[in-house]
Amino acid sequence: MSHLTRRDLFKLGALSGGAALLATSGAPPAFADGGGGGEAYPTSPMILSPFTDDLNVHVPLQPSDPKTWKDPDGNDFTTKWGLYNKWQLGPLDKGWQNPWNLTCNKYYKIHTHRAEYSFTSSKVQPIGPGGRPVVPPGGGSGSLSLPPSMVSGFNGTFAGVMIYARYGTPNTVHFENCLQGWTGSKWSDGGADFGVPSCLTHLHNGHTSPESDGNPNQCQFGYDSYYAPTGANNGRWYYDNLYWNHPPDGDDSECQSTFWFHDHRLDNTGPNVYSGMVGLYLLYDKEDCGDETNPTGYHLPGVPNASTGRIDYDIPLVFYDLRLDDGVTPHLGMQSGDYGKDPMQVPAQDGLTHPDRWGKTFFGHFPNQGFVGDIMTVNGTAYPVLRVKRRKYRFRFLVASISRWYEFHLMQGKVQAAPGTQGQFTLAGAHQCMKFTQIASEGGLLPTPIVRDSFRLQPAKRREFVVDFTKYMDGSAVTAGDVIYLTNNLQMTTGRKPDGTGTPIPLLKIIVDGDPPQPDVSLIPAILHTLPALPKSLVGVPTKTFVLKRGGGGSVDQQWAIEDGLGRGGYFDPLNPLARVKKGVPELWTIQNGGGGWTHPMHLHMEEHHVISRNGIPSGLNGSDPLHVDDNSKEDVIALEPGESVVIYRNFRSFTGQYVAHCHNLAHEDHAMMFGWNIE
Repeated sequence: MSHLTRRDLFKLGALSGGAALLATSGAPPAFADGGGGGEAYPTSPMILSPFTDDLNVHVPLQPSDPKTWKDPDGNDFTTKWGLYNKWQLGPLDKGWQNPWNLTCNKYYKIHTHRAEYSFTSSKVQPIGPGGRPVVPPGGGSGSLSLPPSMVSGFNGTFAGVMIYARYGTPNTVHFENCLQGWTGSKWSDGGADFGVPSCLTHLHNGHTSPESDGNPNQCQFGYDSYYAPTGANNGRWYYDNLYWNHPPDGDDSECQSTFWFHDHRLDNTGPNVYSGMVGLYLLYDKEDCGDETNPTGYHLPGVPNASTGRIDYDIPLVFYDLRLDDGVTPHLGMQSGDYGKDPMQVPAQDGLTHPDRWGKTFFGHFPNQGFVGDIMTVNGTAYPVLRVKRRKYRFRFLVASISRWYEFHLMQGKVQAAPGTQGQFTLAGAHQCMKFTQIASEGGLLPTPIVRDSFRLQPAKRREFVVDFTKYMDGSAVTAGDVIYLTNNLQMTTGRKPDGTGTPIPLLKIIVDGDPPQPDVSLIPAILHTLPALPKSLVGVPTKTFVLKRGGGGSVDQQWAIEDGLGRGGYFDPLNPLARVKKGVPELWTIQNGGGGWTHPMHLHMEEHHVISRNGIPSGLNGSDPLHVDDNSKEDVIALEPGESVVIYRNFRSFTGQYVAHCHNLAHEDHAMMFGWNIE
């Protein structure tokens, strides 16, 4: 900020709704090197009118009849199909494992393609490194309009596809890859310097057979087996994932609630997710039914809306941080390969500045730490507004960021601009005004609700909360027109680990918009859900140990490693599993963070786990550690602090085949921090 003139400060303050800029000492920390561990990242243009765009509330995708579908070239699916299809109308393809002898008659079609997208409608002020004003291509100063960025999204949207699913009703989701095409000599990348026109979709963390899991060791060469870089089908290809929506052993206590699906392309998951390949998949059951008026359900907030197809008052919130190019920072990075010749490689960073990409999304590939942005978005919009009624809401939190950890609070205060820092804005005079009531983790509903002042969330993790907008935490009534901010109070200037709690960054402005049109009959039950029973004794349960560590390999693609307890393994090899387990035989796995001051959100495919202990301390819902108070719920991502060791209980039911486990700091995953394991 010391590089801004008084005139610049005045302009930014006036154009951001009159908010005065914080003094340097009150702002969040700036990025010394952009968080790139040696690679300087650009400083995004300053958004001048935050909290004016409405929050994108997802509309559920509707199923359709495959007999009516056309492929991207206009061909009827009943007469012509792509080179690698597994489709068969009627009975399921025998290639899918079907342990329950179920039939699928519900089909969804999703096409993945490039599209222009804007994260904000606000004008911006061009800013360069250290908060210095810069001149964008073509000149100009003061407030400018951002050019649209190019995203690669499901149905061409950003975090915009959502499917409502129900236990007992299997779904087949047909994915079409229309990410540009093979021109005869190279792939067209649509002008981006990240991502590849290849995708492999993973339902995180569905109880899914490996054929539909979207995991790279199930596919030829670790890439997608539907890869067809020829003109025969115009560079497009297709694949179907079957989601059974059936709990292991038919046990209702294993039911889950909030899933997401995303690209899982080997070596390029991060760039492709960052480019937009993110969707939601919400699962309901007979008790958590999505209708608070249903007499047999839990009465959690949610009212079906026939006109929109949504379940009102049940709102997913997808968090994602990004950077926009300032046009003056060189595009460094350490990627190998020639994108123009080999479509299996990402575009090579050229070491040059790119004024032609001013205001468009930028991604850093440097593998050391990860990637963190300086603009925060919710459901694909930077600093949006949500209008709520005076009643209870269910919020489903998902972190789709590459590396960033969050700590969420509900606060009141005054928004102030802080150009050149992470988040761009702070909340002056911030004070907590409401509490969260947690009802679920990524493994489904908790046994009992937990009232929390705040909570942390890491990449790929989900949590669900009920917030009552009728009263504040001091008991006073909420009135129409009141404003509340959802904030992130956790500073993270590099992808290595959080820096600690600091000045609140407002993410979402919530405006109370009067009373609801119908009475709020939702409840927060004192008893929610019975977790699956664990054995009375764990003596004799088979054990395995996995250690997460720096790789130190000579290749830039091998910066991270996972070894077993005997030092075997290391870099991911899609053809050689690091572990083998027996179907139906539970095991205890110890996941160790090898130290070095790094954090790792470790994700295990196929089934949820129970945390038995963390650093030798048994888990418990009523534990004294506020960061891990819900450790004995079901989860599929282990948030590992530096040096931590966590023991989990896992089972391996219903299917056999190949799966993976990996760090969900996607920069780590893309640089070999993954291992394959087989169910036999």
